[in-house]
Amino acid sequence: MAKKERPIQGAPTARDFKGDVNPDWCPGCGDFGVLNALQNAYAKIGRGNHDHLTVSGIGCSSNLPGFINTYGMHTLHGRSLAVATGAKLANHDLNVVVTGGDGDGYGIGGNHFIHTMRKNIDLLYIVMNNETYGLTIGQASPTTVIGEKTKSTPFGNIETPLNPVAMAIVSGATYVARAFSSEGKHLAELMYNGMQHKGFAFIDVISPCITWKDKGEFKIFDHWKERVNFLEDHDTSDKAAALEQAVKDGHETQLGLFYHDTSRPSLDQMEPVLENGPMAHQPLGVTPEQGSAIIQRMM
Repeated sequence: MAKKERPIQGAPTARDFKGDVNPDWCPGCGDFGVLNALQNAYAKIGRGNHDHLTVSGIGCSSNLPGFINTYGMHTLHGRSLAVATGAKLANHDLNVVVTGGDGDGYGIGGNHFIHTMRKNIDLLYIVMNNETYGLTIGQASPTTVIGEKTKSTPFGNIETPLNPVAMAIVSGATYVARAFSSEGKHLAELMYNGMQHKGFAFIDVISPCITWKDKGEFKIFDHWKERVNFLEDHDTSDKAAALEQAVKDGHETQLGLFYHDTSRPSLDQMEPVLENGPMAHQPLGVTPEQGSAIIQRMM
């Protein structure tokens, strides 16, 4: 459903995209930084609230559409990309942004993640990756590191974590980036450029969960601040070089744009049905000529 639209006077600002409901995340959650960056990115695009659709799945981060003033939809667990694909193909004039978490997107939604990239659907997917199922009291997620003790792995996680950036590069995404929720200006710029990109844009955002990750003297934000580095002198058109950077971890975890392919058309650009404009704006029904042709093909 659409939010209650507040008319924008002049050029949009981040405040124009502030929702009527305040976020209920835990104080200090990294997702606040993501929300703030997204509001700024929407404002920079320069379009009205009704020109954007924010879609999500289930989880702490997936509550985001309720906190932002655009059209929005809070869908099923792991199914946000499927719903967003339908919306984009019904009205490809909409700027469609999908938000979610690592459990929602890389776990139950992993199949949709791969095939939406393969099809190069023209949308921006922002995943707030906190390496845990935060909403359901801190179980291990697809990105939890080996050895970490969680509610579901009390003796330490034994499963190899997924590398979503590397996965996106090889699965067909045409804009692939990693960001840190504490680096707001950098994140907002990646979001803005991802919205401008024609094709599937993906940003894996390190968005720490202080509730389940802070343990005694160990502080998760400090942990990441010591480990992230910005990509420098990197050719974003080189897929092999992008993969080489994507697999670095530890104190060499890279932030920035890894891969950018502007040569491959998005699905809506290749679909002949959409040549006459968005389906949402086309007249409904079948003409007599179309009906006759269909019958003839089926006879």
